[in-house]
Amino acid sequence: MIKKKYIAALAFILIAGCKKAPVNVGPPNQYSSSNYPTTITQLQTVLVSCYSDLRDVGLFGFDFLPRMLGQSTHVLNGNPFSFTGEMAANNLTVGDGGAQETWNALYVGVKNCNVTIYSAGVLLKTNPSVDQATVNLIIGQAYCLRGWYYMQLECLYGEAYMQAGGVNGDKLGVPLYTEVPQSLAATQVARSPVKDVWALIISDEKQAATLLKGQVWPSTDEARATEWAAKGLLGKAYVYTQDWADAKATLIDVITNSGKSLMPYATYHNAFNGANKFNTESLLELYIDPNPQGGYGIYSGNVSNSATIDGLLWPPVTFGGYNGSTPYNGTNNSVQFLGYGGNFYIHDQNILRFGYTLGNYSLVANPKYNAAVGPTYYNQQQVIDPTYQHAALQARTNNTTDPRLYVNALQPRVDSVQFDGIHWALIAKNPISENPIVETPQSPAYGWSLRKYSPIDYNISANTTVTSDKWDYYLLRLADVYLLYAEACIGSGDNINGLEYLNRIKRRAYSLPITTPSVVDYKSLTDATPAANPVSPDPVLGHNPLYYERWAELFNEGTWWFDVCRWKLGDSEAAYYKSAIGVPSPLTFTDSKSYVWPIPLTEINSNSKITQADQNPGY
Repeated sequence: MIKKKYIAALAFILIAGCKKAPVNVGPPNQYSSSNYPTTITQLQTVLVSCYSDLRDVGLFGFDFLPRMLGQSTHVLNGNPFSFTGEMAANNLTVGDGGAQETWNALYVGVKNCNVTIYSAGVLLKTNPSVDQATVNLIIGQAYCLRGWYYMQLECLYGEAYMQAGGVNGDKLGVPLYTEVPQSLAATQVARSPVKDVWALIISDEKQAATLLKGQVWPSTDEARATEWAAKGLLGKAYVYTQDWADAKATLIDVITNSGKSLMPYATYHNAFNGANKFNTESLLELYIDPNPQGGYGIYSGNVSNSATIDGLLWPPVTFGGYNGSTPYNGTNNSVQFLGYGGNFYIHDQNILRFGYTLGNYSLVANPKYNAAVGPTYYNQQQVIDPTYQHAALQARTNNTTDPRLYVNALQPRVDSVQFDGIHWALIAKNPISENPIVETPQSPAYGWSLRKYSPIDYNISANTTVTSDKWDYYLLRLADVYLLYAEACIGSGDNINGLEYLNRIKRRAYSLPITTPSVVDYKSLTDATPAANPVSPDPVLGHNPLYYERWAELFNEGTWWFDVCRWKLGDSEAAYYKSAIGVPSPLTFTDSKSYVWPIPLTEINSNSKITQADQNPGY
């Protein structure tokens, strides 16, 4: 596995920018310095691969958020396909396709960063006239991203999180590759101790922060890593390993000195669907080009493609519009899919956890129905109960429901989207397999659609030249740093500051000044949250503002699974969500296994330094 990634992929990423004379061809199991960049321009080309791998199908390109993390954390509910059933049950096998796909993608990212760092060293030795400061900036970016890749690897596949005082530090982490292997034998690497993996992550981010110090990128390079991205990731590493003192010092430095600030709620509300890219809150952002040069997202075959297609899997479904050439007539199933409609909807328990307690809606006879015209989308026989609709809108106006629900979700028959960028249509209830168009309503499912990172003003699958997402993905934003700082304060016994930074995040959600005490503030670290609502009270998040705020603020951004694992919330999460489509009920969680993904069987079969005896417990 590793040897394939390091050798086959190396030639591919360098071919565009480097020359290789036939006389310089060396042994096929060794690297030749003639492969490496001879100019800074060529080195920049190699660096691009460190960023582009983030769009791999196993990461943000297609599968990681919707099929793996979305199912593991029950952000989504829906049709089980591919490897989503195992993820939803948190009962993976060693051959699980999702775990293997993500492992491969993350190690390709590590490899690309190592090649960049090595190439930079070769360039400095062979071309002393190059600008060392520029080369250092390239190296700094590679270190920052390598630290990110290794953090994901360790959190997903490491045997256990390291705790205060080095507890669990001697357990098995992931294999460490810090250099480009110079032979096939060098690609065979054993699992390192957990403490060594975290030491490398911390070292990488420290080096990145030093090398990138003071660098401000122009608008054309806004997606590049910065000193503050590296320090934010460094602070996260300290929190994840319970080094509270270093975490506090690092994170408050980012908060105070980065020049970043929390977006106002009105901006935040629209910051996940293509608007407000590289905003005041963004620390590290994966740039997405909504108009790659034609083709089907990441599968277009275009080497310059900067697209992703997660939005195909979780888009809203609307009434009206057209299905081919047939308009919706009020009795058939014509709908407008804004992607692969009907695959997923938000798990109903999430709606309740945000504090929405009004239940499902009912339909009543439409007083404006014209029988002479017959049923059409604009002349429906039944409409949503106006009393319910009024109450639903009041829940938003009066903030009796956490406003972040409406950042993340779309409510059937209440919210509308532009299905083709021009025409508006009401959201229909998902899943489509339950026939949400001709409603009685026939199902108790709430069936809300995902809004965050979802197409809300265009049909992602109907473009004639492009099928891709139009929004950037946040790898790190300031709200996460605030919450990490709050956790570090609480972990070190500084509950006053910990509570204050939790409240700052909550105040922003309620459109209030973030530094001014308010009526929505938590009064203690065990105060009731919206998850304590009487309809479906959550015994854990309902009275833990730290847990709740991380869940609500960072919903569907790829962080909650790590929180579940490091806080050991698997049993309580399974009990709260109760069930998932395609998974035997009730949901259960195996503490001795399910917090860790398996080392893929393909890796064990191809890496002589990792045997079945080195596999994670339970697999």
